Amino acid sequence: MLSRLSIRWRLALISAALTFLVLCSFSLVYGQLTADRIRSDFASDTADAASRLDQRLTLVPDRQGGFDVEPSLDLYAAPNNAAIRLFWANRVPIKGGETRSAPQLGPPARTGSREYRGYLVETRLARLRPVGAEPGSALTFSVWIEYARPLADLQATIARLRLILLLGVAGGTLLALLGGLALARRSLRPVTDITAAAREISHTGDATLRVPQPRNDDEVAELARTFDEMLESLESSQRQTEAALTRQREFVADASHELRTPLTSVLANLELLSEELEGDDRDAAEAALRSTQRMRRIVADLLLLARSDAGSEPVRDRVDVGQVAREAAAEASALASGHDLTVDAPAGTIVCGDADELHRVVLNLVENAALHTPAGTRITVRVGRDGERARIVVEDDGPGIPPEQRKRIFDRFVRQGGDSGRSTGLGLAIVRAVAEGHGGSVTLADAAPGSRFTVELPAAGAAPAAPVTPARADDGVRPR
Repeated sequence: MLSRLSIRWRLALISAALTFLVLCSFSLVYGQLTADRIRSDFASDTADAASRLDQRLTLVPDRQGGFDVEPSLDLYAAPNNAAIRLFWANRVPIKGGETRSAPQLGPPARTGSREYRGYLVETRLARLRPVGAEPGSALTFSVWIEYARPLADLQATIARLRLILLLGVAGGTLLALLGGLALARRSLRPVTDITAAAREISHTGDATLRVPQPRNDDEVAELARTFDEMLESLESSQRQTEAALTRQREFVADASHELRTPLTSVLANLELLSEELEGDDRDAAEAALRSTQRMRRIVADLLLLARSDAGSEPVRDRVDVGQVAREAAAEASALASGHDLTVDAPAGTIVCGDADELHRVVLNLVENAALHTPAGTRITVRVGRDGERARIVVEDDGPGIPPEQRKRIFDRFVRQGGDSGRSTGLGLAIVRAVAEGHGGSVTLADAAPGSRFTVELPAAGAAPAAPVTPARADDGVRPR
């Protein structure tokens, strides 16, 4: 349970628990000793009061030949809430020899103390001299004295003591908890500052930030220094990594750019050779031409990704995404000749972006669907607008993409199962790079059955709707 709490609460609770144990131990010992002392004092006071009583009482003859007790017994009983009863030697109650509302304490049997019906009873056998006796006379009367105090008073005093001790334990524990929280918060404030600085570094990714250094040279200060050293190391590694990536991007961009010219020349020569040669030589030239065309496409893909990594802004023009989708689908119809390709892309969905790159997005998505689905699969391209977002959807009713491949489907050089080397593994990476470069995103979802790729882009101001140009029959695209 403690492991689920913060360090501050754990320290405070442990401090409070230790304080509680100490206070409980003290209260048990002190309470027991004090209760025993109260009981002893109660019994001692009762015995003393009973012993002194015979020295203060006298017998006064009355008119009937008997005796009255003076002064009144209530005067002696009132301070201790006591009850007093007097008996002659033969244990016959003396007339008027009891306090008001005195309980029945039983006949006196012997001197000493006893508990009887909730009272502590002290019994004494005293000799009282009657008033008016001759000086030096030995005339005295034996009288039994029962002096009783209610044990409820003793129990109430002990209960108050225990309540005070209980409140002291509870109050001390609460103060220890609050003090522990305050102390832990003050002690952990440097750690909290380090955590806040680390969170800011995590959110901003700025490794140049540093954590605050505590004034005291303690374990927290050592942690802060170690954290700073780690940040310095990370900053150095980040600079080295960024420099290496920059050099790599520059190399890829430069190499791709420089390869375009010789590849164009090679393609032109191979096209001429394939037209003029015959037989096996022509087949070899056409095979080389296909490989070179594939190489040119890879170079173009690498150049586009290099520009995206470098943060190059595309040329921003108003582009009709519907028209771009229809043109890209018509271009991809040759590869999707065995599929049922349908385009639902009305004009009027306008975005600000690069028409060639958006054309490439739709082309790659359609080719990806055609390459990885069997013949006869239905492929649908839809373009629409949802509020401030333009949406391009390419879906199919094929076998879909396995769950284990979805996490890496947009990574570079990742090929889906059954690709057989027909793609470069860069198509979907380019889709994501172009979408994010235009301030949008691309997502993959199940189409039940099949797969659905959705590209969302910030929409520009609405443009007047243009008539949809029906696709030609030889395009292989069936308009809706």
